[in-house]
Amino acid sequence: MTSKKAILRMTGVAMIGSLALTSCSENDEPENSGNSGNFVFATTVSPSGTTSNVLVTGESLDNGTISLVNNGLVNDGATQWVFHKNFLYALTYNQGNAGTTRSYYLGSDGNMQARSVEYKISRFTSYGSYNNDIITMSTGDGLAKFNDAAGNAQKTLLITYLNVNNETSRENNTSTGEYSVENFLGNGEYVTLAGAEQSRSKLYCGVVPMGLSAYGSAYGNGKWVLPGNEDLVKTESGGTGGGSYTKGELSGTQYPNECWVAIYNDENMLEPTLVKTDKISYPCGRFRSQYYQTVWAADNGDIYVFSSSYAQSLTDTRQKTTLPAGVCRIPAGRTQFDDYYCNIQAQGKDGNRSFMRCWPAGGNCFLMVMYDRPLTEKNAAGTELAIFDADAKKLTYVTGLPASVKSIGKTVYTQNGKVYIPVTGENEYPAIYGIDTATARATKGVTIEADDITGFGYMAAQ
Repeated sequence: MTSKKAILRMTGVAMIGSLALTSCSENDEPENSGNSGNFVFATTVSPSGTTSNVLVTGESLDNGTISLVNNGLVNDGATQWVFHKNFLYALTYNQGNAGTTRSYYLGSDGNMQARSVEYKISRFTSYGSYNNDIITMSTGDGLAKFNDAAGNAQKTLLITYLNVNNETSRENNTSTGEYSVENFLGNGEYVTLAGAEQSRSKLYCGVVPMGLSAYGSAYGNGKWVLPGNEDLVKTESGGTGGGSYTKGELSGTQYPNECWVAIYNDENMLEPTLVKTDKISYPCGRFRSQYYQTVWAADNGDIYVFSSSYAQSLTDTRQKTTLPAGVCRIPAGRTQFDDYYCNIQAQGKDGNRSFMRCWPAGGNCFLMVMYDRPLTEKNAAGTELAIFDADAKKLTYVTGLPASVKSIGKTVYTQNGKVYIPVTGENEYPAIYGIDTATARATKGVTIEADDITGFGYMAAQ
């Protein structure tokens, strides 16, 4: 059996492409510093048909093999592993319910330890961080006292703050109605947020328009329903999961050719400055009920706003964007877009490929998970990787990955001009691949003898 490869966070996929002609600046983080810390890998393994979750440590991302036999800390797993301030949080998403969350640290003996507090967090569809808080977010029904006369609930922003230093959890106060996301953009529609990116003291969130809730659709005798869109209002409830809807809703935005970003002054996430561009569609990637962050700060503080143009995949032309996947920019310290724009989709394979998600990769470079076919085709999957050089406005597909990629990780790690991501090839153990951002060439690193790598990062010993 070919050895399976695993170590950092899951998200990558294989692909072939040309070498980049430009380079991005390096992130000179030390890979290890004696016994002061280690890389930590969240893994899954199913030795006898029952899945176990194990946290293991290793000294390097670039080489070696890690066995799970009599090794690591068994845990309950997570929907998303988040490394923040030398703590590791297991965020768990349960469909429509609260999830159990706890955190971990690296002990002075080099072993992972669970912290004492375990608590519930609200259902979340996106997350981010601000100072010492991990922030999870979703949009849900507000308190009944804000319902309209017909009993339709206002949609509101639901936030959980996980303070990593104090090991505490708190939720935003929705009793005053300040967190209502009805008519958030002035067009009657409600929204959800994708990601929370801190740059200096500001917090930048991608705004995802969701259409009209039953409350918004009924408001003012239907004033927010555009002429000719009356048939888009649901006459009965239905659907499942992220595609569920309620009678009276108009599901999906009526304004797919706009991109908005909410800029908050602090973690309270009130009274945002709203900035707009009509060069790209709304800023997020999506998989089922999860909205992937695509608003990221480069090393110099500039905010790059990526749109996958997910609305290309919709069937109704009234809700389908005509804009290609692309990126715009909000300069560091500014609260408006400048004239920066790049059409990423045109540089994809066949001149027509979008991306599922992206991350900063050091300097002004970004790692992109590219779709294997146009979004207008069914079953498009994110199975290829590319480096986007924002300075050169150039997309370069990554080479050096397995010939047949089974899965790509959810998180990345950057250091010394490389971005690392877990990739699993068919009939192989998962492994961490290091991608040189100057050449877009991937090199296989540490292999983990497991089924999957669901998260990874570096932690200093406590």
